Amino acid sequence: MSTTTPARTRVFSGMRPTGELHIGHLFGALGNWVRLQDQAECIYSVVDLHALTTGYEDVGGIRRNGQLMVADWLAVGIDPERCILFRQSDISEHSELAAMLGMITPLSWLERVPTYKGQLQELGESIDTFGFLGYPLLQTADIILYKATEVPVGQDQLPHLELAREIVRRFNNFYGEVFPEPQARLADVPLILGVDNRKMSKSYGNAITLGSSDDEIDRMVGSMITDPQRVRKSDPGRPEVCNVWAYHNLFGTPAPELDVIYAGCTSAELGCVQDKRALAATIKDVIRPIRERRAAFLEDPDRIEDILADGARRAKAIAGPVLAEAKAAMGL
Repeated sequence: MSTTTPARTRVFSGMRPTGELHIGHLFGALGNWVRLQDQAECIYSVVDLHALTTGYEDVGGIRRNGQLMVADWLAVGIDPERCILFRQSDISEHSELAAMLGMITPLSWLERVPTYKGQLQELGESIDTFGFLGYPLLQTADIILYKATEVPVGQDQLPHLELAREIVRRFNNFYGEVFPEPQARLADVPLILGVDNRKMSKSYGNAITLGSSDDEIDRMVGSMITDPQRVRKSDPGRPEVCNVWAYHNLFGTPAPELDVIYAGCTSAELGCVQDKRALAATIKDVIRPIRERRAAFLEDPDRIEDILADGARRAKAIAGPVLAEAKAAMGL
C-alpha cells in the first residue's frame, strides 16, 4: 500500500529524556512546539533510544525522566488532543527503518558529522560505539517514518538535518520517491545563559527549572552575575552586558518598568540586589502556574502513560504503512 506525503505541514521533533526541563527549553524548543500546534500537524517524541547513545551504562532513570519531561511538556501547553505524544521505543518501526537506512549510508557521511567528531574527542573512546556513530540514522528514521515535511531546529542542528536530506535523496534515487526531503524550520531562539553566565545546563547547576520552588528561584536569581565592572552600588551599571537585564527582557518585564530599571541602573540609583528581587518576583509569576500544573500531572503518572500509549497508537497508524512502503521499495 502506498502512502502519501501529508497535505498539511507535518512536523516531527523529539527530546531525549534527561529529566525536568529548564527555562532555556521554555523559551526555546518548547515555546516553538506550543506555537506549532496551531500551524501544523505535530508529532513530538520522547526519544529514549537516543538516550542510550551516551548513557547506555546507567539506564535506571530513563523511564522516570521521560515522565518528568512529558509533565513539563503538558504543563507549558503541549496538548495531546492537538498533537501526537509518544515514546520512541514503543514504535519498533523506528529501529527497523534505521537499520534499513544503515544499509545504504556511507560510513564517511556519519564520520563527518560535526557533533560526532566533537563529542568523540570530548568523551573519549568509551563512547566509540556503533550506536553513537549511527545516531543520525536513527534521527533520520524518526523524521521520515512520519513523512514529516518540517523539523524545528536551531542553527547548530542544521548539519544533522542536511544529512537526513542526503540520506533521503540517496534512498529515493535507489528505490523511487518514497520520502519527502524534510525542511528546516528555524526558530528564533534567544541566547539564554545560566545564572553564572555560562551555557545553561543542569549539569552546571546554573539553570532555573520548570519545577523550581519560589525559594529556589530566589536563591538562583540572587546568585546571578551582573555587570562585572559594577563593583559598588554607587558604580553606574551597563544593562546591555548584564544577565539580569537579559532575563528581564526574556520574562516580559513591562516596558515602563524596564525604563525605570535601565535609568536606575545606569545612574547607580538602583542596586543589583533590589533589581534581582524584582526579577525574581517576575520569574516566580511565570514559573508558579507551570510548576503547579506539572505537579498535578506527576501526581498521576498513569495519566502520563495513558497519553503516551494513545500517542503510540496514533503514531503507529502512520509509521506502519510508511515502513511497509519503504520495505516494498527495497524489495523486502
